[in-house]
Amino acid sequence: MLIRNPCSSTKMDPLTAKTAQVAQILEEVMGIPPRDNPLPPLETLILTILSQNTNDRNRDTAYQRVRRQFPTWEEVMNADVRDIADAIRPAGLGNQKSRRIQDILRWIEARYGKLNLDGICALDPQAVMETFCQLKGIGVKTISVVLMFSCGVDIFPVDTHVHRLCKRLGLVPPNTTAPEKTFALMQARVPQGKAFSLHINLITHGRTICKARQPLCARCSLTTVCDYYVLNLCSAKCV
Repeated sequence: MLIRNPCSSTKMDPLTAKTAQVAQILEEVMGIPPRDNPLPPLETLILTILSQNTNDRNRDTAYQRVRRQFPTWEEVMNADVRDIADAIRPAGLGNQKSRRIQDILRWIEARYGKLNLDGICALDPQAVMETFCQLKGIGVKTISVVLMFSCGVDIFPVDTHVHRLCKRLGLVPPNTTAPEKTFALMQARVPQGKAFSLHINLITHGRTICKARQPLCARCSLTTVCDYYVLNLCSAKCV
């Protein structure tokens, strides 16, 4: 569930305690990431859709191209889908993403009467999740990113970096194959008010230290709480 109840138990389970320790260590090493100038929900939604199966640089290039060519969301919604696909091509999967973006914009206009999602920030986050996850192209990660970044909801999105690190650290079982399962398990384990900080710091740590193919364990600040490090202490995988 999205809503954590800090009063449900006076005793913290081991994985919740470990998650709090990971969050604290990362903040001590990397600091608390700032929440500067959040984008409106609709902009964050489109950016997150463009980010699927690509990197941030390609995502940003595609977003800037489509906004230059189509300054309003109405123009994006009504444009020839081939022109949208061409504009967002740097993000990959242009044909698929362009159709989904147009379908989502049409759905938003039909449901809310305008191409604006600012109102979702006042709604129950769980209800927002359930509503938007019914749309093709929007999964748990996508809408949770919108809620966290644009609405300030204390929710913990799980992307590929976060999913990998949660498994390596032992915050979720190592056989947890789907990020959606990691998302479901982690919501109750992240300390109250620390979802944004832990999400950002884990992504940075995953890109710079705990890399997918060759984690730099000798430079890692989390070795004292990392299951992967303990199991691979003498392995060539730990550099």
